Amino acid sequence: MSVQEIYDGVVEFDIEKVVGLVKQEVSLGTDVSEILSQGLIGAMDEVGQRYTEGEFFVPEMLMAAKAMKAGLEVLKPLLSQGDNEKKGTIVIGTVKGDLHDIGKNLVAMMMEGAGFEVVDLGPDVDTEKFLATAKEKNADIICMSALLTTTMPAMEVTVKAIREQGLTYKTMVGGAPVSEDFAKKIGADGWSSDAPGAVEMARQLLAK
Repeated sequence: MSVQEIYDGVVEFDIEKVVGLVKQEVSLGTDVSEILSQGLIGAMDEVGQRYTEGEFFVPEMLMAAKAMKAGLEVLKPLLSQGDNEKKGTIVIGTVKGDLHDIGKNLVAMMMEGAGFEVVDLGPDVDTEKFLATAKEKNADIICMSALLTTTMPAMEVTVKAIREQGLTYKTMVGGAPVSEDFAKKIGADGWSSDAPGAVEMARQLLAK
């Protein structure tokens, strides 16, 4: 039952163990989607659950996400071969004027772990870059992060631009100063206070 061991390895933040076991399962011919969904994604769901219950905090989530990502790197060449269906494409970045990226990085890793195609634009991203990348990558959701109250208005600019241009991208916002009320006020489609919530929100938006 080595897929379970991969799951355990992620929850224990053991990168070497995860990479070794993923390689081993691949060489044994285990179905890649099984390794992904039961081993890596399942583990990140568990990590998210532990975070929600206050057992894990951001550092633990980052360590688990790194272990998951290391396992994912082993699978990537194999994933592109199969028809491993993508859950959707997400363009993510920290808005213009804001250089904070720990929260955004965590959301990006959790989204990737949940099977989304993630295009991470990094910090200090303006509206044009969000929209140009979303068009180029045929994205489903644009996720924007802010940690400074002074950069929050940049989110509204992007949401407004999407609406004015008649584009269909869903928008999600997050970051320490960002509230659900603010998200509603600017017309964003979704909001989350943490990374596991962001994954859940993205799943809900794409199910609509």
